[in-house]
Amino acid sequence: MAKTKTTQAKKNTSNEEDRLPSFFTIDRMKRFGGLFLLFFSVFLMIAFISYLFSWKLDQGKIANLGWRLIFSSLSEVNNAMGRLGAFLSHVFIYTFFGIGSFILPFWFFTLGVNSTFQRKLFPTLKITFYTTLFLLMIPLTAQYIFSQSGFSFGGGMGRMLYGWLSTLLGRWGLGILLFGGYATYVLYKFRKSISTAWTNYQAGRQKEKAERERIGGESIIPEEREMPTPHFEDDSYDVLNDEKEEDKELSPYEEPEEIIFETKVVEEDTSASSNELFTIHHTEGENNDEVSLEVEKPKEETISETTRVREGNLYDHTLELSRYQFPPIELLDDHGNGNISIDKDELESNKDQIVETLKNYKISIEKIKATVGPTVTLYEIVPSPGVRISKIKNLEDDIALSLAALGIRIIAPIPGKGTIGIEVPNVRKAVVSMRSMIKSDRFQNANMDLPIAIGKTITNENYIADLAKMPHLLMAGATGQGKSVGLNAILVSLLYKKHPSELKFVLVDPKKVELTLYSKIEKYYLAKLPGDEDAIITDTQKVIKTLNSLTEEMDQRYDLLKMAMVRNIKEYNQKFTERKLSPLKGHRFLPYIVLVIDEFADLMMTAGKDVETPIARMAQLARAIGIHLVIATQRPSVNIITGSIKANFPGRLAFKVAQKIDSRTILDTGGADQLIGRGDLLLSLNSDIIRLQCPFVDTPEIENITTF
Repeated sequence: MAKTKTTQAKKNTSNEEDRLPSFFTIDRMKRFGGLFLLFFSVFLMIAFISYLFSWKLDQGKIANLGWRLIFSSLSEVNNAMGRLGAFLSHVFIYTFFGIGSFILPFWFFTLGVNSTFQRKLFPTLKITFYTTLFLLMIPLTAQYIFSQSGFSFGGGMGRMLYGWLSTLLGRWGLGILLFGGYATYVLYKFRKSISTAWTNYQAGRQKEKAERERIGGESIIPEEREMPTPHFEDDSYDVLNDEKEEDKELSPYEEPEEIIFETKVVEEDTSASSNELFTIHHTEGENNDEVSLEVEKPKEETISETTRVREGNLYDHTLELSRYQFPPIELLDDHGNGNISIDKDELESNKDQIVETLKNYKISIEKIKATVGPTVTLYEIVPSPGVRISKIKNLEDDIALSLAALGIRIIAPIPGKGTIGIEVPNVRKAVVSMRSMIKSDRFQNANMDLPIAIGKTITNENYIADLAKMPHLLMAGATGQGKSVGLNAILVSLLYKKHPSELKFVLVDPKKVELTLYSKIEKYYLAKLPGDEDAIITDTQKVIKTLNSLTEEMDQRYDLLKMAMVRNIKEYNQKFTERKLSPLKGHRFLPYIVLVIDEFADLMMTAGKDVETPIARMAQLARAIGIHLVIATQRPSVNIITGSIKANFPGRLAFKVAQKIDSRTILDTGGADQLIGRGDLLLSLNSDIIRLQCPFVDTPEIENITTF
């Protein structure tokens, strides 16, 4: 149905275009306007240059006739571009901007290139801003310097500004104002180079002072010191980064301050949360056939407070953003205390129903144990000798009927244990807070490259996974089951753990509303194509260009690894940090790149092979050079998640889906159709399937983090 509507819309659009003359299309009009601006810029430049030599001869004629000179065949002018060139030159140079008018041809030329070739020579808004600024500053400066000259260097604008400001401030005051304005601009434009030179100077002085103190006085022969080598960035890095102000790296040969990692662990009282088992016995007489229920209390995580200090005498890639602060945990709301309340009556009732149902089918058990989680309780059953597992597996619907509960899931057997598991949803479900997971000792001290907090297990333990080891993650789930919250949990986890110099995101959002909250961190964490205004990609054609440029970045990174004779990004960055790789040969510190696609099905429907091919390439090759993919879709069908993509995504994350066939598509097994929703998920990693409850992070929390 959707394809039919799309086809019909395309037909209607093409019919409307056919009604118009073929010349009057928007794209063709843009190109025609761009060509006109290109020719006009050349025309103006030649006319302005000619005016510098012919203004004395033509000025009287233009002053007498004005604009009528253009149509007067009786008047001859000496300008190389004729009467029109002479008139425009007189208007722009004499009447308005003086020699500042020479900026206008460059401005028109830039606009013409941008429109004609559909590529930005310079960003339109930026070049317009600087053109306006210099059209004010250059006439005033020229009039200040050549106020006594016969030629109108400042034009009418310069004469007006000079007359007003010189009367207001005096000639000396106006000179100080102009000097301060130009000095401020130069300092702002070259602030990073000045800061680097000052840092090098200070480091050199400290080194000389330390050397004098060591030898007890100043040496007669100065010690030969290696000069810092400038760090030339590789141009290929511009494939993804248009904003260079935040991404330029310092030379790895500068000596950073010493850094040390200190970790302070704040342990809570765990006396009430020990893993000891307590047994609930029946009181209805002495019956040897009665089965006792063992309940395992949920675990509580210790909380860690971590402070980052500098370590070693190595190149520090965070020096460019040394003042960057990680977002504080207080920006996250505490949606729950993280404690799970155990309802003994509910556990006892569910246990009796399970035992009774099994007895009705002549299945005896030796032992049953309950493990209470945030949303589900796992009942582990030890069957009597001789009982076939398939008989218990086939009673899934009967047990669900006796318990009157949705989402009953039987694991027969539990991997690594000699038991059969029955997962039953809790009546009162606990909310897993993102704040509790970020504060936990397991997350703060995670020795992982890209740690992500996925959720809590049935035993209430925080499950922290390494995206770099997965190495890619495929997410699926029906609408409203927690898929978007899961994406936000992954992004927030990385923002709390990785410095902007260590990680860049490429965000693709065809729905245009899910990932827009992260647009505020564009200059720090988001990577984009040169010339793109929006860092969050929503247009399909731009998605294709971005994916192709990512594959180019992948190939260039492999060339760097080949030159460095290492196998992966971790070894490469370590070698670069130890100053064993020279930036003069093109080497640079490589940040991790995480590509996040929110609705993959829409891209596959509109672009198909153009999207599938680069994603399949990156899924196969990109893990070694630090490019990792997180792809989410609400339609896990075989024509969306194709075989070439699925084969290279060992990490699968499934929220509740509508049908068993969808569960088999995403996980290669059933189970996702029996989840209870609201963040309940199954994670398949290295052939192991774990049931987790996704942490909840709300929209205001993400806004607070990105604003910070």
